[in-house]
Amino acid sequence: MTGAYSSLPMVTSAVIYLLALIAHAIEWASARRPVAVPELVGAGAGAGAGNGTPAPTASEPSTTDDPAEHRVTLFGRIGVALTLIAALSHVAGVVLRGVAAERFPWGNMYEFVTSSLAFAAVFYLVVVWRKGWTWLGLPVTLLLSVGQGLAVTVFYVAIAPLVPALHSVWFIIHIVAAAIAGAAFNVAAIAAILYLIRQRAEEKGTLSGYLARLPHSSTLDDFSFRLHRFAFPLWTFTILAGAVWADYAWGRFWGWDPKETWSLVTWVVYAAYLHARVTAGWKGRRAAWLAVVGVATFWFNFIGVNLLAVGLHSYAGI
Repeated sequence: MTGAYSSLPMVTSAVIYLLALIAHAIEWASARRPVAVPELVGAGAGAGAGNGTPAPTASEPSTTDDPAEHRVTLFGRIGVALTLIAALSHVAGVVLRGVAAERFPWGNMYEFVTSSLAFAAVFYLVVVWRKGWTWLGLPVTLLLSVGQGLAVTVFYVAIAPLVPALHSVWFIIHIVAAAIAGAAFNVAAIAAILYLIRQRAEEKGTLSGYLARLPHSSTLDDFSFRLHRFAFPLWTFTILAGAVWADYAWGRFWGWDPKETWSLVTWVVYAAYLHARVTAGWKGRRAAWLAVVGVATFWFNFIGVNLLAVGLHSYAGI
């Protein structure tokens, strides 16, 4: 019975994230006015976006007495408000799951996924609060609605006691660091994908629809880079904390378990991303694609390994 008190807010959050996604989709669809980008292609704006050199910002559509512009603003605010309500319900569900289980709610993949998505939702809302960047709303709510929907329908398992290997403070430290790093990696990847879309439109010389409202491609590229710089040390610490926990639980720091191996693969991809940007001058398109590869390895490690591989981390399966 106690588990139902945590399941209800989880399901509620999945539904409200979907409503937020719909609101943001209407927001994007309402912005149809094309915006010319003078001198961007001919003056080498495509190259500037590719090498990180700031380029002129595209002119913003006028918002004076335009019903379409008011509709964009309205649905953007509705989307953020719905995301905030969903996040509160989501966090409540995570907390209630822990209360019902009388432990930290990270004992299986359902609990890992819901907790990590809660971190991602909070991370996004902090960015919106500090920067006012509601343009992140559509891709973020897509991630949250799909992820939370899968969690409550496919990954759900009943509350059960922790297996002995999880009774360690290092397990808690390991999971929290991984969840925060994952939230930053996902938002950074979203920024990289939006960079690729916007930069291509800039090269063509005309921005239309909601793309015209996004920051310039160089700003998106820099934002993605800063988030990766924040997340990578946390992911490094996640692996180190996991090694200490593995020594406590299994008597060895490293054993090439599938989860450990793919954690290292993810680390190598992100290390290559940062190394290429700092030393080889990789910016723009190549770095953005490497960021997409990085988040793909992260999610395969996070979910795919649990479903497809058998190892010492198999307790985290559904």
